[in-house]
Amino acid sequence: MGERNPELLTSKELVNTIVEGIQNKKGTNITILDLRKIENMIAEYFVICEGESNVHVDALSDSVEETVRKDAGEKPFHVEGKQNAEWILLDYLNVVVHVFQKPVRNYYSLEELWADARRTDVENLF
Repeated sequence: MGERNPELLTSKELVNTIVEGIQNKKGTNITILDLRKIENMIAEYFVICEGESNVHVDALSDSVEETVRKDAGEKPFHVEGKQNAEWILLDYLNVVVHVFQKPVRNYYSLEELWADARRTDVENLF
């Protein structure tokens, strides 16, 4: 393995930057799931939040992308859900962002699905 690029953010720093992007557009119910102690984890963290409408969900995902690109010079590896904007996923490999409309978030209930993960609300962020 090569040396780590010192300009890249740690996963925790990336989470903080993502949360800033969400807060810039007034995203609500922000939750961070720490998946690092879960076997066969697919990421280190999930950041989950809500928007009020398709337009708001789209604006939140755009704000996250903009903030992370500006502060960290990183782009998401993969983006899904922009067409409907009911649930947009931004995959930054170690951190995956889920921007939901409330009914869709309730339906999929990621917090329950990943109940073994340590849960952190924004007020208790690292």
